[in-house]
Amino acid sequence: MTENETSNADDVFTTNIYYGDDADASYIEDKTVAVLGYGSQGHAHALNLHDSGVDVVVGLREDSSSWPQAESDGLRVTTPDDATAEADIVMFLVPDTIQPAVFEAVEDGLEEGNTVMFAHGFNIHYNQIEPPEYVDVTMAAPKGPGHIVRRDYENGGGTPALIAVYQDYTGAAKDEALAYAQGIGGTRAGVVETTFREEVESDLFGEQAVLCGGVTSLVKHGFETLVDAGYAPEMAYFECLNELKLIVDLMYEDGIGGMWYSVSDTAEYGGLTRGDRIVDEGVRENMEEVLEEVQSGEFAREWINENQAGRPSYTQLKRHDEEHKIEEIGAPLRDLFEWEDEQSDDDAPEVPADD
Repeated sequence: MTENETSNADDVFTTNIYYGDDADASYIEDKTVAVLGYGSQGHAHALNLHDSGVDVVVGLREDSSSWPQAESDGLRVTTPDDATAEADIVMFLVPDTIQPAVFEAVEDGLEEGNTVMFAHGFNIHYNQIEPPEYVDVTMAAPKGPGHIVRRDYENGGGTPALIAVYQDYTGAAKDEALAYAQGIGGTRAGVVETTFREEVESDLFGEQAVLCGGVTSLVKHGFETLVDAGYAPEMAYFECLNELKLIVDLMYEDGIGGMWYSVSDTAEYGGLTRGDRIVDEGVRENMEEVLEEVQSGEFAREWINENQAGRPSYTQLKRHDEEHKIEEIGAPLRDLFEWEDEQSDDDAPEVPADD
């Protein structure tokens, strides 16, 4: 399927989506890619690129615990500044919070025509990193955790990904980003073209309002409502947390309509008539406020200041969440079921922390 056939299909899509034949590997095959960091995303990018025939060097601190792991995986490893000086493309896959310091440490190794690449545009969009004018600045962002990106590639498939161009000094930035996405397996599933602004703001909003913040708050409130009404916490856990995966899997596979088709008529009617009473217009207004904080940079400034202060609020909120009764009851419940061990082994292999 070509770019034009995909982007114009039934006039549904509003952006370009690329597949294998749309990428030209020649834009990356004679170049060296430095992957800075060997955590969840770093190990997946480095190994997938290496297996795709790309010359890869991993950049890590000399005292990094990930150094021997990367070497045992068959990769060349050196320090971030040496890796940058050697490379044509430098992919920053260390955590957002330390990227500015790492960039400052390696910037002198960048040469004219090099590419500075990211898998999340936070530091570029919010001006925490300001690359020189003589380099390309692009993004290749798989839409999945690193262990999924690696597993999908090894299984002959790929994880959908995004590409974006922030600065096109060479005139070939987009072609190179697409070739990189192909190297990590993205074009096997589909690569969506976006912008740094769109990726950052939609990603932060999705995490805060729905995927991480909204869903966990909804689950905890549901759990608390049942427990406060006298129902067993074990039952509340299963109804409000455990079964959530089943519903999300149905939506992931066949959309919301497919989920309604698969559940009982009673569940469908109850959901259709009561759902909007729970997540009502007041929730929508709160979501709009959260989006405005993302768009204005208020959240970014808050998070940057929180890190500079040593994360006091983050630490307190995290501890409070960990002490919630749903966590207290959930851990021993999960230990009772064989599928927990199987899921941990198959879906979430241990990888080093981002370095």
